[in-house]
Amino acid sequence: MSTKGKIVITCAITGAIHTPTMTPHLPITPDQIAAEAIAAAEAGAAILHLHARDPETGKPDQTPEAFARFLPRIKQGTNAAINITTGGSPYMTVKERVSPAAQFKPEVASLNMGSMNFGLFPLLEKYTDFKYEWEREHLEATRDLVFRNSFKDIEYVLETCYENGTRFEFECYDISHLYNLKHFADRGLVKPPFFIQSVFGILGGIGSHPEDVSHMKRTADRLFGSDFRWSVLGAGAAQLRIAAQAASMGGNIRVGLEDSIWAGKGVLAKSNADQVKLARKIIEGLGQEVATPDEAREILSLKGGDQVNF
Repeated sequence: MSTKGKIVITCAITGAIHTPTMTPHLPITPDQIAAEAIAAAEAGAAILHLHARDPETGKPDQTPEAFARFLPRIKQGTNAAINITTGGSPYMTVKERVSPAAQFKPEVASLNMGSMNFGLFPLLEKYTDFKYEWEREHLEATRDLVFRNSFKDIEYVLETCYENGTRFEFECYDISHLYNLKHFADRGLVKPPFFIQSVFGILGGIGSHPEDVSHMKRTADRLFGSDFRWSVLGAGAAQLRIAAQAASMGGNIRVGLEDSIWAGKGVLAKSNADQVKLARKIIEGLGQEVATPDEAREILSLKGGDQVNF
C-alpha cells in the first residue's frame, strides 16, 4: 500500500495526569476505557495509547491485572494498534511501569527518554475542591518530584521489551531527550524507524511556542535524518495548535484526554473521539490523509496485532 503523505493519529485515552475532578468525561473504569478507545479508533485513531486506573477512585494503576480488564476487549473491537505505557506514573518504579508491556507484548510501548521535573502543581490554582483526596496529593507532590528515567532505567525497558517485537513511542519532553535517543541508537540498542513523540507544554520540559516545535523538529532531522517518524502532542490548551503546526510540517499527531481535556477554548471534550475528529479535520483541511491502522503499521514497521499476548 502507498503510505506517502499519510498522517498517523495516536489517541491517548486516559493517562495519569488528569484527575476525576477536572472533567466528568475522563475514562476510569475498564468499560469506559474500552468504549472510549474503540470510539476513538472509529473516529480515525490508528494507535491507541493506554493507561489503566482504579475503577473506584480513578487513581493510576499499573498492574497487569488492571490492563487485562480491557486489552482483549479493545483488540476485539478495533484493528487499531495498541500502545501500552511504560511511563505509568512518576511515582512508580521502572519495574512496575514496564510490567504490563512485558507481559502483554504490545505492538507499541511508550518510553520516556530522560529524567525531568514534572510539574503539575500549578493546577492547584484552578481546582480547589477534589472528589478524592489522592488528587490533591498527586498534584502537590510534583513541586518536589523528579520523574526518573535514567540511562539504566531506559536500558531496562529496552532489554525487557525489545525481544518481544514491541516497538517504541519515544517520548521526548526536551531537546536533551533526542540526544539520549541518539545515544541508544548509536549503541545499536534501538532500530529505525524511530517513532519520536515530541511533548510540548509540561512544566519541566520544553515549552509550547511555535519556535519550540520547529526547534525540536530541526534537531531530530539533524540527528536522525530519514530514520525517524515524527509525532507531536501539546499539553492542555496547546494541543490543537501544535497539532496543526506539526501536520503542516508533515508530522503525525497525538491527541486524547491524557494530554488535554479540551475540545476548543473553554470547551471540555466530551470524549476522546471528539479530539480525534478535530485532529482529522486539521489533517484533511490541509489536503492530507489520515493513516489507517494497517498503514500506520507499515509506516512504523509494527509487528501486527496477531503477535501480541492478549
